[in-house]
Amino acid sequence: MLPALELPIRGRTVANVVFAAGYAGVFGGRPKWLSATGFRWGIGGAALVFAGYGVALSIPALRRLPLEVAERVPETSTLEWIALHIPVGTVLAEEAVFRGTLDPLLDDALGPVAPVAGAIDFGLWHIEPARAAGDPVAVTVAATTLAGLGFGWLRRRSGSATAPALVHLAINAGGALAPIAARWIAARRP
Repeated sequence: MLPALELPIRGRTVANVVFAAGYAGVFGGRPKWLSATGFRWGIGGAALVFAGYGVALSIPALRRLPLEVAERVPETSTLEWIALHIPVGTVLAEEAVFRGTLDPLLDDALGPVAPVAGAIDFGLWHIEPARAAGDPVAVTVAATTLAGLGFGWLRRRSGSATAPALVHLAINAGGALAPIAARWIAARRP
């Protein structure tokens, strides 16, 4: 439905948050955002993600990869994209829906297959964004399904949607910053 509305980026961010809040409200979301355990697991996971980006940027062959990726900052500045749209319009909204609401419901209803069902749903959620970005749909669904498995594991391990939200934020923000960092490093090295 959202793509059919053809909203600008700020409108999509608002729509995502409104949808997530409504979804969590209707289905009894249990994100436990202020969990100390969630913060510990999330900060640790985010640190690993940023370390991975740092290693990739320090290796010339890997540093070229983000240089080949078109910087996707639609309709806004990089700062606004990283400070507002990624953390609020994407991460907060998706983690409220998937790890804060859907995963606990699936755990209650499906038991041991719930992690896989939630991860597949998360992967399928990314079909339209992949199409809109011109990304390969199958690769995007596979990658986001794997991410969904990891995010779900973090939520189950920490008891909070905060842990996967912080890791999700690190992945997405790091992905937006990696091409900028790679260009900066390339400009300073012979």
